[in-house]
Amino acid sequence: MAWKPKRKAPLRLEDFMVRNPISLPDTATVDDAVRLMWENRIGSVLIVDDDGKLKGIVTQRDLLYASYRGLVGKGVSVREIMSENPITGKPTDSLEEATRRMRVNDVSHLPIVDDEGRPVGIFSMRDVIDIFMLLLGALFSG
Repeated sequence: MAWKPKRKAPLRLEDFMVRNPISLPDTATVDDAVRLMWENRIGSVLIVDDDGKLKGIVTQRDLLYASYRGLVGKGVSVREIMSENPITGKPTDSLEEATRRMRVNDVSHLPIVDDEGRPVGIFSMRDVIDIFMLLLGALFSG
């Protein structure tokens, strides 16, 4: 029998997401994405249009594909490798729903967008692990 909480905690993405996510314009190259992700030690970069609206995401998995296909170092557009129209969340989405959405869609990075579709944050499986570790600490300390 699965455990069900007696009440729902109001845990929202806005409480855990990384704010001001790193992004690149959709005119950037694969090399730009590699450099930015390496320099910032991040696993994804959001791709936005001229209005700042989310168009796609480039992840480590996309960069592996680009490397395998020999697309690195050749000035290839990020549009060639990015995942277009990625699964997104809103800051007010519940942590539970967002994590479920990520699992069902097999994604490790969830861009968080405002009502106009502009990125305001990002939530990743690394954040899920951090939350889990925090909870474990609370359960087993003392």
